[in-house]
Amino acid sequence: MASRPNKIRPIRKPIMNRDQGEFEPCWALLRDAMTDIHLQNAGRLSFEQLYRASYKIVLRKKGALLYERVRDFEQEWFRDHIMPNIAALITKNLINISLLQHPGSSSHERREMGEKFLRGIRDSWTDHNRSMNMIADVLMYLDRVYTLETKQPSLFAVTIGLFRDNVLQSHIGTAADDIEQDFVVFDILCAVILDLINMERDGDIINRNLVRKITAMLESLYETDDEIENQRLYLTLFEPRYLEASTEFYRKECEKLVQEANCSTWLRHAQRRLNEERERCGTTVSIMTTDKIASVVEKELIEAKLDVFLAMEGSGLKPMIDNDRLDDLSILYQLISRVDSTKSALKVILQRRVRELGQEIEKALKNTDFSVVSAAAGDGEDAGEAAEKAKAQTLNPTQQQTAAAIKWVDDVLQLKDKFDRILSDCFWDDLLLQSAITRSFSDFINSFNRSSEYVSLFIDDNLKRGIKTKTEAEVDAVLDKAIVLLRYLSDRDMFERYYQKHLAKRLLHGKSEIHTEKEMVSRMKSEMGNHFTSKFEGMFKDMELSKDLTDNYRDHIASLGDADHKKVDLNINVLTTNNWPPEVMGGGTSKGEGAKTDCFYPPEIKRLQESFYKYYLKDRSGRVLTWVSSAGNADIKCVFPKVPGKETGPLSKERRYELNVSTYGMIVLMLFNDLEDGESLSFDEIQAKTNIPAPELMRTLASLSSVPKCRVLLKEPATKYVKNTDKFSYNAQFVSKAIRIKAPVISSISKVEGDEERKETERKNDQTRAHVIDAAVVRIMKQRKLLAHTKLVNEVISQLMGRFKPDVPLIKKRIEDLLAREYLERVEGDSSTYRYLA
Repeated sequence: MASRPNKIRPIRKPIMNRDQGEFEPCWALLRDAMTDIHLQNAGRLSFEQLYRASYKIVLRKKGALLYERVRDFEQEWFRDHIMPNIAALITKNLINISLLQHPGSSSHERREMGEKFLRGIRDSWTDHNRSMNMIADVLMYLDRVYTLETKQPSLFAVTIGLFRDNVLQSHIGTAADDIEQDFVVFDILCAVILDLINMERDGDIINRNLVRKITAMLESLYETDDEIENQRLYLTLFEPRYLEASTEFYRKECEKLVQEANCSTWLRHAQRRLNEERERCGTTVSIMTTDKIASVVEKELIEAKLDVFLAMEGSGLKPMIDNDRLDDLSILYQLISRVDSTKSALKVILQRRVRELGQEIEKALKNTDFSVVSAAAGDGEDAGEAAEKAKAQTLNPTQQQTAAAIKWVDDVLQLKDKFDRILSDCFWDDLLLQSAITRSFSDFINSFNRSSEYVSLFIDDNLKRGIKTKTEAEVDAVLDKAIVLLRYLSDRDMFERYYQKHLAKRLLHGKSEIHTEKEMVSRMKSEMGNHFTSKFEGMFKDMELSKDLTDNYRDHIASLGDADHKKVDLNINVLTTNNWPPEVMGGGTSKGEGAKTDCFYPPEIKRLQESFYKYYLKDRSGRVLTWVSSAGNADIKCVFPKVPGKETGPLSKERRYELNVSTYGMIVLMLFNDLEDGESLSFDEIQAKTNIPAPELMRTLASLSSVPKCRVLLKEPATKYVKNTDKFSYNAQFVSKAIRIKAPVISSISKVEGDEERKETERKNDQTRAHVIDAAVVRIMKQRKLLAHTKLVNEVISQLMGRFKPDVPLIKKRIEDLLAREYLERVEGDSSTYRYLA
């Protein structure tokens, strides 16, 4: 059998006719019970009896009277029993210290006096709260029936609110007679709490649990008996004063830090304060204030003097970056992120410092003496050759400039690594800061007018034969660094021109690993697109086809059985003109000019050229081959006979060497085969017999007569530089410890361009840019048919930004040229709009 739920039911109707005079006895019973409850003597009370008494009163429609009697009783209790105790706690000394803030008392005295006052308030509140809970239980029926019907606040809300009205909002008594301003108890309470919190901020130990009891009391009390959530006394009265006092405290503390501390101390102090306030809200004040007090600390201790601390000499952001103070930078980022989502102050100084350090790298090049390290120009020589070369070329300006280029790039990469480490370890890879740093690197790199050339030289230096000594991981690191630098360049077409030139020299002179070269170009292709690497890939294809062609030609010669052709071993590179730089393909001259200025080859070489030409055209009719003598090299077997009169030493016997020289060097050396002992050739005679351009001939003769390791010719007079009045003869007394000797191939050395060379390169690049802009304009107009001038310029810039930063005046000039050539026309009535002409 299911039991019925317990319900409070009214007594049957007949009871309603009983005497109405039962109220006073029931009230007397309840009044005595409430007195016992306040006196903590409730052990003898019967809850059932008291409940029935309240029940009878409400049932007889006397709920309103009971409601008033209970409230009046509690007010009398406050007046007679609680307020005297509170008044005893409020002394003149307490008022002077807390409200008037008179000096002279120690922190210990203030703490003892304040905590005594708080304990009195806490004890009164605890007793009242406990008593009101018990009384509310006794008068439960009153709340369930009367207050609900009349829509009045619950009896508990009214009686618990009496503590607010009779204690917290009561005026200070005789202790404050000499104070002009009217204060209430809450003013003292709030002042004491704030003073204790400031003591704790200054390092003193306070009774946190006591303070938390008081703030919890304020959270439980409301402005009115309606108990609206956002009208808790904690939120309306205490919290605003707490935040105001905290603002003043941290404002003064920040001013003190500016005067006495450095940036590193400020960072750690601000971080500690934030942690303390968060902990204080959890243990002492209230978690409702956590975000608000954090905002106060952020505004007054961080944001207010942020620029001052960042600019501090010796400890600000600049020294942090320069001295790699990663811990300080990490804390700084966390603090700034709290006060500024855009991190503008940090961005501005970071960008400025990146540009300054970049400019310092450029200035350092001008103040550095590279003569000591000029041997590092590295053409793949072994250690002995490098040492000998250092002696001969210590003051060579070209190698010093090349070393400067490598140093500039290395320094830029070190700077990039530095900021990458800061970004990842301290700034959590923040995208805003990453973009700002990237822009700054791009700005200072592109402000240096040799950046494209220097980046290409850096790659050239790393991809030469020395890369054989690197591990696969080291090679990948080099390639990655090269791509990083390439991303920053705005004039990528200039880089493409330099890289094409340097790549050509590496390929033709065998100074790099082909698979590494292809990997580098593959990465460029992924980063820049097919158009950027099409010529590089064409160069690789030419080299591969040339290798097959050379092998097939050798097989062809072997099948002929021609003994004459076997004396010379020919290794051929057939290069497509469009893929290779003009400097390699005969200095940029036309075919007609090339034929006029072509050098005179020895008969043996001439016959070999004719033989290959016939073989090549057998399956390739219509093609034209032009021999580029400035780009090749040759291995010559040299025999130096015994020197008469020498019986001992190397000169007393025949000496055989294999000499590696440029094609021009081979042509010059073969002239001396026909000379008698003691005869010589003048510079003009050699030029007449070879038709080699004078600058090239001077470099060739210098490499054969001035460099000690390969001085197979003697120059008269024996000066360092070659002049057109010098004479040259065969060096019969030449001796070398090495069998294979490599003469410097001047054209194979990747060097920094001089001012005139650079102007010529820029002129050629501007010509190429003009053609590229023409093509872009025509391509856009062909698609759009009709377009305004401004939109056309913007679209051209947008399309070409990946290759170079187009110059607006140049774009306008090219548009005018296309108008003159009738690719475009102006629209009648609107001169700023163009129409495409098919």
